[in-house]
Amino acid sequence: MADFDAIVVGSGMSGGWVAKELCERGVKTLVLERGKDIKPEEDYTDNLDPWDKKFLDRVRPDEAERDYKIQKDVYVFYESTKHLWVKDSDHPYEAAQGTDYEWYRGYHVGGRSLLWARMSYRFSDHDFNANKVDGVGVDWPIRYDDLKPWYDYVEKFAGISGNNDGLEQLPDGVYQPPFELDCAAKHLQGSLAENYNDRQLIAGRVANLTRTTPEQEALGRGACQARYHCFRGCSYGAYFSSNSATLPAAKKTGNLTLRPDSIVHSVIYDPKTKRATGVRVIDRLTKVTKTYTARVVFLNASAINTAAIMLQSADENIPNGLANSSNQVGRNLMDHVAGARAQATIDGMTDKYVYGRYPGQGYIPRYRNFPDYDQPYKRGFAFQVYTGRGTWQPGRQGVGAGFKAANRDPGPWTVFLDAYAEVLPDPNNRVSLHASRTDKWGIPVPVMDARMGPNELALLEAASKDAEDILRKGNYSNIKVHPVEPTKPGNRIHEMGTARMGRDPKTSVLNKWNQAWDCENLFITDGAAMTSSAIQNPSVTYMALSARAAHHAADLLESGEL
Repeated sequence: MADFDAIVVGSGMSGGWVAKELCERGVKTLVLERGKDIKPEEDYTDNLDPWDKKFLDRVRPDEAERDYKIQKDVYVFYESTKHLWVKDSDHPYEAAQGTDYEWYRGYHVGGRSLLWARMSYRFSDHDFNANKVDGVGVDWPIRYDDLKPWYDYVEKFAGISGNNDGLEQLPDGVYQPPFELDCAAKHLQGSLAENYNDRQLIAGRVANLTRTTPEQEALGRGACQARYHCFRGCSYGAYFSSNSATLPAAKKTGNLTLRPDSIVHSVIYDPKTKRATGVRVIDRLTKVTKTYTARVVFLNASAINTAAIMLQSADENIPNGLANSSNQVGRNLMDHVAGARAQATIDGMTDKYVYGRYPGQGYIPRYRNFPDYDQPYKRGFAFQVYTGRGTWQPGRQGVGAGFKAANRDPGPWTVFLDAYAEVLPDPNNRVSLHASRTDKWGIPVPVMDARMGPNELALLEAASKDAEDILRKGNYSNIKVHPVEPTKPGNRIHEMGTARMGRDPKTSVLNKWNQAWDCENLFITDGAAMTSSAIQNPSVTYMALSARAAHHAADLLESGEL
């Protein structure tokens, strides 16, 4: 008899959702997290001021270079948050010769659901159709109508603030009231409406509560205080995370067993039944190995680690790795790409300021290659829009009344356009295992071989020209267009695609239910499952896929098929 009905590997964005849905269906579920447990009273730092930490919240340069060589470049890496990012010295990886890869990770209960930017945009049918239309990759086995009720379901529970804007390329959802745009964003919004008929600025849709529901309050969640300390953990539970929402809901059922400090080495596969029977685990602290068994296994360890676990599961019966008869495990590694930016000053409005800190930004949804494919490049891009007042007289030094008077007023209003573009699936962009190098637990380190291609560069070049045109037509001043420089793979922290969904077991790893073709009781609903990247931030799609697949697995368990 199995130890559990289901095992979920990973407690982050997707793993938390799987745990909640399975537990609420009465499935006895074990969640394995490779990192430590999180205690909000110790690990959240959202009530600290910079002067409450050493060095005004900066990490010592020698420590950062020694232990956090990659993580130190994350925009929210501080003394107060470094414990939420891995030590690269403990968790090495390699990039293939001639390539570079920036892998930003947090190993703890909740994973990167404590660290995400909370942007929550649905995919549209334009996105689900894209591979089929332009012949890149394989066709998604689902369409928007398959996922729409699950988008509705997860948005209501998670709490997404935003507007229903009536855009075909960015479907409407179940939203709480939005955060108000500041006067600079509204100015740009009006300029776009005046000068274009194909693009508009909307309020960003963010997973921050503006009006709590009874269900959210019952989990101890409160409304967002607009402090923008989200990346330090939120003592109010105001933004969605596994820790504030899905794991507490799972725990309430009595069906959840959570085991932190449990590094999953591999999945145990029975060649006779062609099913997974459990997982092999290494204790992070003691390095003692243990085996857990279950009727169903969900891999939600993130796209790179999920692929690594599948490749590490190889044996004489499955020499190519678990569920890998298609040879697609580890391939088609995607991210998003940025590196086209422009900024300008908005004259006037110096009598206006803001109250609080908006936990999102404005957003200009995709408009190129939509609704028709009429550009020389494939796919498209969108703009994240940042607005605000300039700093308070930077660089001035002194004492006394004159110094205070010089620093009484903030600088001018500014607007910053930051393009996000789609990355095409490419089987040559992949994750593999190092032939000889292992980490401190004896597990082969992953090797990433990924490059941005000519299409990604073409998207950014087009975005850069459009950004300049938008600012010039808005009659802004001090326009600065930054040189186009594509971000490195991994830099956007949206790794996807290493065990993709598809319609054919010869060219994909998972079917339309996120169920492995080769191993019917194995499910994958993290970024590995993605067939294409689209432009939108992917987390709410992970949530919808996870809830949908978990209910399908629960149905199969109830019927006795699994």
